Amino acid sequence: MSGAFELEFSEAGSLRRGRFRYVPVAAGRLEFAAEVRRAILAERPRVVAVELPGWLAGAYLRAVRRLPEMSVLVYPDPADDERGIYIPVEPADPFTEAVRTALEIGAEVVFVEPDFGDRPHLAEAYPDPYAIRTLGWEKYVELYRVHPAERSEEVTTHARAIAWKLQGADPEAQVLVVVSLNLLDAVLDAMEEPQEPPPRRRLPLVVDLVNPHPDCLAEITVEYPFLQHRYEQFRQRMTEEELIDRPRVQLALFREAERAYEQSTGEKLAHWQRRLLARYTRNLAVINRDLVAGLFDLVVAARSVVDDNFAWEVWQTANRYPAQQESSDVPTHNLSGEEVWLHTRRLRLRRRLPRPKQRLRPVGLKPRKKEKFPGEWARQIDGDAMCSYPPEDLVIEEYGRFLKQKAKSIISEERLRVEPFTTSILDGIDLRETIRNWHKGKIYVRECQKVAGEVGAVIVIFDEDKEDRYNYLMTWLGEHQNESDMAFYSTHPWDHMVGPGIGRAEYGGLLMTLPPRRMWDVWGDPDYDFAETKPERLLLAGLDYSVHRLVVYVAARPPRSIFRSIAARMGRSILYVPIGQLSPTKLKKIRVVHILDSHARRLEAKDYIW
Repeated sequence: MSGAFELEFSEAGSLRRGRFRYVPVAAGRLEFAAEVRRAILAERPRVVAVELPGWLAGAYLRAVRRLPEMSVLVYPDPADDERGIYIPVEPADPFTEAVRTALEIGAEVVFVEPDFGDRPHLAEAYPDPYAIRTLGWEKYVELYRVHPAERSEEVTTHARAIAWKLQGADPEAQVLVVVSLNLLDAVLDAMEEPQEPPPRRRLPLVVDLVNPHPDCLAEITVEYPFLQHRYEQFRQRMTEEELIDRPRVQLALFREAERAYEQSTGEKLAHWQRRLLARYTRNLAVINRDLVAGLFDLVVAARSVVDDNFAWEVWQTANRYPAQQESSDVPTHNLSGEEVWLHTRRLRLRRRLPRPKQRLRPVGLKPRKKEKFPGEWARQIDGDAMCSYPPEDLVIEEYGRFLKQKAKSIISEERLRVEPFTTSILDGIDLRETIRNWHKGKIYVRECQKVAGEVGAVIVIFDEDKEDRYNYLMTWLGEHQNESDMAFYSTHPWDHMVGPGIGRAEYGGLLMTLPPRRMWDVWGDPDYDFAETKPERLLLAGLDYSVHRLVVYVAARPPRSIFRSIAARMGRSILYVPIGQLSPTKLKKIRVVHILDSHARRLEAKDYIW
């Protein structure tokens, strides 16, 4: 690799060789675009050479002048007239930034790729450009060049054609060259000797300029539009204090998506979901060998941790780019990712939102009843008694049984012991460990140490209620031997009426315990007054009323250590289950509770509770 370390960096961050300043970049990546703009503004060269084909110059310059509104260049594939080739022109692309900044300072722009011929295929497996924030641009380039990719004859020929174009530039001018990082060394070697003109080939006849529809930008751009909008704001000032930090932009993206999600669904994200989103996106980035997750991984994490509705809001927010308009001076087209890129990935989102219009219903199905006037249903509350809705009781009782099994299985997995087979297969062969150690020629077996005792009470904490949103406190008794006593805190049911004497509430936390008809008023019991929060009061009551040794506690974070001591003195043990390990869809289903103001309402509740 001749010339790899013979260059030195200038104050502007570009590589020097005579009158040429080389700025190697990765196409489409924001960090390199910022370095290109910084280098051009610092050195003010008379000529800026960019690694773009000369026959695209007219259309490309026109697209750059349309910025910050994005454009797409379209021309027929020379190898197949029925296929089109698409080139998005976006603000955060370093080649686009080079042309744009050169026009701003009045420099001459030279397109140095050969006018005739296709660019050779080069591997573009660059390390995550976010590393530039820590390493610096110079160190990033230096480390990449330590292990260059293999150079084919096609690459050498292409580099010689670029060198020929550079050698023909104004001999008295300082030239700043923006070239791909994976092509840099080939171009440097080619510049060591005079080059012959490249052979001529057939050119595409027409290059069309189209305006991409605002709804399709996230599919066709390298950097997602929300990030590019931040870059567009940053490039006007270019101060060190306002450097674009990808994790902070992602945090802003999630926050805006969360506000839209709350407005469209009425639901809020819990703090444990935000923490799990950060952890999940980090893990997805590690799997892809990146430092920061891309847009696809952000949407996957949003769908996995929350639901499809939130994933949709993340995608829509990421696609937001205010400068793009539906109508423009050039034709507008709604393009798809499959048209522009090869090897795209798909993610199907199924939104579940209430619609203002009636859904299609089978003939004979009555529509949902509505109030004749505001407050009609609230006036019908007599307050003589309150009860639950039996179908919801069955669902939550079934989920309580599931949580008891889930907690015991988690503890059993933690106590699982795997060892090489000697005299007994114990509880069976561990295939995973056996395959992992196949080279040792041993069979591994597992021993499951079962949890002694049964599970009594179950506590589920959806929200610790630090903002005092769940101010409705209730303790009610099971109506038969298979229905648990329950204590819970929720939103006030009469604030959201769905029928006459029928209110809808949302649990903040709940306690369930069998057998029924034993529980006093948990919220007025002075024995639990030293509890600092509502979840702690429910946990104390669960330890007190549980007839079995084990008590399940589901929450975003485990209880304080003092409760372990309290449980031990009472002969109980707390099985903590992180709420993030449970299905968000199922949790959302059981979190809603309908309260009826009398048993008579049960006969008509089915007409109002869907």
